[in-house]
Amino acid sequence: MRLAIFGSTGPTGRALVSQALDQGHEVTALARDPAAVDATTGHLQVVRADVLDRSSLDGVLDGADAVLSAIGTHGRRPTTVYSTGAANIRDAMQRAGVRRFVGISALPVTPRTEMGAAERWIVVPLLRIFFGSMYADMTRMEQVLRDSDLDFTIMRPPQLTNKRATGQYRTAINRRLPRARKISRADLAAEMLRVIPDRKTVRATVTLSY
Repeated sequence: MRLAIFGSTGPTGRALVSQALDQGHEVTALARDPAAVDATTGHLQVVRADVLDRSSLDGVLDGADAVLSAIGTHGRRPTTVYSTGAANIRDAMQRAGVRRFVGISALPVTPRTEMGAAERWIVVPLLRIFFGSMYADMTRMEQVLRDSDLDFTIMRPPQLTNKRATGQYRTAINRRLPRARKISRADLAAEMLRVIPDRKTVRATVTLSY
């Protein structure tokens, strides 16, 4: 496939680029700083693009079969990188005639009615004390995607680690995944690539964990 990957310089984005190239896909790595893309082998094209700059996305998705997003931010300051980024990516996809999108949200964005008691009353409230602004913008991002006509899949991972891929993890589509605690970025990237042709995950959320 011809894949366009946003957030390609972050830890999950680097795993996506590397694994996609290893699988023989043609990859366009989109980054604000192209020099920060460390992959150099395979069918790779590096293009400067900033999800917060709508004009920088003109033409960068032409010919893509699917778009993957690992955009993100850190810290506790208010952000719109997820929602604004998703809106700009959506518009660029529509201009390019691309429909398939796979992007990363987070487990705490799951509606409270779909959480277990411990998550609802202890785990998520504690996380929102520190990262509430980020989760609020992820919620807005998910709504941007639902309001679009894209064939999207929203990944909701729990805590991410930098361990190696295991290929051994559980998934749940549009439902709660009990005891979802951790997943490596490498396994998250592998699942993002795996679901691209999986029609069961279109316009759906996927939770994954060991």
